[in-house]
Amino acid sequence: MSPQTGDRSGTQRRRGAELEASILEAAWEELAAVGYSRLTMEGVAARARTGKQVLYRRWRNRAELVIAAMRHNTGSIIDQIPDTGDLRGDVLAVLGRMARRHRDVAPDIIHGLMADAPDLDPVTLTIMSGVMTTVLKRAAERGEIASAELSPRVITLPANLLRHEMLLTRHPISDQVLTEIVDEVFLPLVHATAGSSTGETLPPTSPHRADIEPQIR
Repeated sequence: MSPQTGDRSGTQRRRGAELEASILEAAWEELAAVGYSRLTMEGVAARARTGKQVLYRRWRNRAELVIAAMRHNTGSIIDQIPDTGDLRGDVLAVLGRMARRHRDVAPDIIHGLMADAPDLDPVTLTIMSGVMTTVLKRAAERGEIASAELSPRVITLPANLLRHEMLLTRHPISDQVLTEIVDEVFLPLVHATAGSSTGETLPPTSPHRADIEPQIR
């Protein structure tokens, strides 16, 4: 009997959310077993005991399937946007979430996904922009900045800088890298571009490391 067809007579046919969950679990297991570079839609289909055409109806390619499997197993930041009470804390929390995923997921997966980024649905690439827009709008509502209307490049700058760090290393991203991105690059640029609610340009803060680390974790 083919592993792709399964035992039709002895098991109930899976559909909908149940089938999708089983495919995503199979993709996660296959990823751990063979790595990103050797992952194939055929291999995932065989492990999930279904046909590869079932996968292609949901995900156009390997990269989209892997991202869906990662979200299924680790959650998506879009569902848990940080709200620490201040802009700096929120951005550190966003970057901290990205850094933890980089630490917990094999580097070859992150590097492989970055290489395959042109094959992704464009909507996938706008998720971090949406997260950061929410963070900036909350900051504007609190009066930390005069406006959240910033250019797309400024909005996505922290995430893009962190992705650059991920691309260049196989080691965990340090807390120092995150705080440098936020304190030395992003916040000065935001304050220079948007200003404060009083029209003044605010200097970046430099709290002690002991105050930084709890916000990252």
